[in-house]
Amino acid sequence: MTESSEHPLSGLWKPTQLQALYYGPSSVEKHLPSLLPSGSSKAFIITGSSLATKTSLISQVESLLGPKHHAGTFTNITQHAPIAQLDEATDSVLNDPSIDTLISIGGGSPIDSAKVISYRAHEKHGAFLYHITIPTTLSAAECTLAAGYTDESGTKVTVAHPGLIPQVILYDSTFAKETPQKLWLSTGIRSLDHSVELLYYPTASEAPTKQSCLIAISQLFEYLPKCKQEPDNEDYITRLQLPSFMSLFGLGLNLKGSLGLSHSLGHALGSTYGIPHGMTSCLTLPGVVRLKAENPEDAEQIARILPFLGHQRSGDDKQDANRVGDAIDKLLETLGLDTTLKDYNVDEDQIPKITKMATGSDQGEHYDRVASLIRSKM
Repeated sequence: MTESSEHPLSGLWKPTQLQALYYGPSSVEKHLPSLLPSGSSKAFIITGSSLATKTSLISQVESLLGPKHHAGTFTNITQHAPIAQLDEATDSVLNDPSIDTLISIGGGSPIDSAKVISYRAHEKHGAFLYHITIPTTLSAAECTLAAGYTDESGTKVTVAHPGLIPQVILYDSTFAKETPQKLWLSTGIRSLDHSVELLYYPTASEAPTKQSCLIAISQLFEYLPKCKQEPDNEDYITRLQLPSFMSLFGLGLNLKGSLGLSHSLGHALGSTYGIPHGMTSCLTLPGVVRLKAENPEDAEQIARILPFLGHQRSGDDKQDANRVGDAIDKLLETLGLDTTLKDYNVDEDQIPKITKMATGSDQGEHYDRVASLIRSKM
């Protein structure tokens, strides 16, 4: 994997295979038919039941493709991509040799499911499928080379390969406008989580990764509250989709393991306890920022955020990093996303299990600090 450095004038960044990013109202209608890899391409749609049954979005895409290019649609992808549904969708795709393209529509679960199907296609046939994605949340799953699903035991399983990054992303505000507000706003906090954790991620380059993340943080803080007040404002929707992209795409091929403690905690909480990933970030990010403030190197990186929130730095990195944690708490309160683990029926007897899953250990100073963090959210 690509290495980097926390020194801003020493590092390496490698781009991904993304070929095009379209954004703005009606991007899908304007561009989708021309984005297929060939004139004879057959595309299979991966999505969830809500978009398929409660909106006309999926039927719109099917119509745009027409009989010539539409090979089928799977509409039963649910939260955290359970393996049974994923297996069913995989069979539908791999049993039709004419399919060369996947179109994922929705949040992280449909996007990750399409990636896993492409991964399995590569294992079976030696080639990845072309992937066009139409995200309807701010989770930024479309920006990474990794994909997760839930196995029979409820454990999160991850696959990763540079060939899993979609070739085309379509940020269409007319599609995202259909997303329930709580899901939309909470996945915005997920993007904020990406941006914060990449500042102290060991292989994140200064440019474009950290520079992009700082701008993304500023935009998320500004436009999430505005979008809460005017959820149908398509300018605000687009102005959130772009920092969502900036929060994670800038990492490029520098991914090496989990992004950070907040994400590790999110994986431990998400599929195991049925908590949406956006809400796991609401639960974990402020506490993780304060824990990271205890480490001088991490605190120095987090303190860089303050000027992008309109505040002056004091010169005390630990104090400033804690101020960032306070600002995130205030943002969550403004958005109505402050929550506790009790709200998801997670009791204190689960703390050892969660802590071990997130840290990989069952004792030690770090274990104790993380356990204390989890306890504070009960």
